[in-house]
Amino acid sequence: MNSNLVAIRVSFVPFISLLLFGIVISNFSTLAVAQSLVPDDVKHDTPGQVIKQGQAVHIDVDLALVNVTVTDPYNRLVTGLAPENFRVFENNIEQEIQYFSSEDVPISIGVIFDLSSSMTNKVGKAKEAALQFFKTANSQDEFFLVGFNERAEVLSPFTNNVDDLQSRILSASAKGRTALLDAIYLGLREMRTARNAKRALLIISDGGDNSSRYNANDLKRLVREADTQLYSVGIFDPFDYRSRTPEELNGPSLLNEVTELTGGRAFDVGNVNELPDIATKIGAELRNQYIVGYRPSNRSHDARWRKIKIKLRTPKGLPPLSVYAKTGYYAPSL
Repeated sequence: MNSNLVAIRVSFVPFISLLLFGIVISNFSTLAVAQSLVPDDVKHDTPGQVIKQGQAVHIDVDLALVNVTVTDPYNRLVTGLAPENFRVFENNIEQEIQYFSSEDVPISIGVIFDLSSSMTNKVGKAKEAALQFFKTANSQDEFFLVGFNERAEVLSPFTNNVDDLQSRILSASAKGRTALLDAIYLGLREMRTARNAKRALLIISDGGDNSSRYNANDLKRLVREADTQLYSVGIFDPFDYRSRTPEELNGPSLLNEVTELTGGRAFDVGNVNELPDIATKIGAELRNQYIVGYRPSNRSHDARWRKIKIKLRTPKGLPPLSVYAKTGYYAPSL
């Protein structure tokens, strides 16, 4: 990774909310709801500042940073946009964009890996996918690994030793029931010790939950509070062959919902041979982002949920574009 990465130096930022973005790769269906576009324009008195490589930005007030994905109608990543192509709304009130970047930054990543018995015939390719994902790491990244069957456990705490992670995942075996929600919950708790501001979880699983203590509402509440983007790779059986328990039947829709909340995406895989390629592409997505920064006009510290929406001024000559970003954040309470 280039050592001259953009540094955001913050003396007091109680509600920085990094909303990680995701790339959409061609030939993959869109699994998150794209936010709408607006054709009209709004003039601002102060233009947004472009953060150039190697430039340090000093900020002494509250700042919200929003990471954004932009794709074309063929689900291909759109790069090269400028600050004036973006509009940011918080609770339906337009905000003034003051900082902008598309630099790669270090990431803290957790891999949530399904080791339940239903993965027995899929675990080989799933392991290969995880190994491919680790290969996308940069030197300043850090990873942890959570494995789960009827019990979720941290197989490796945060490390930048990819060889150790590979060894641990290769030695794991599939057995038991599926505590998927507990595993994601554990991953989000483990993420609290991350040293990088940019954070993501990659969930590799073949379906819903049948053994967790936590429920879907518990998980969605924690996802809203966490400043972490979620991606999932779902290796789902055809609907008619899935377990008849409500938890397992609702597994795919729950993963879609929680990933969308964070600005991430859910990939459904019908062919396990596609797993390594998808994992590699997700790793690449995390390396490409627009970061849009603004000072919220609502300075209240009321601990309320603030909705965020990113819209585009599409440059002339381009087709309609789609935008993906986290849907909001909680304001600070102090």
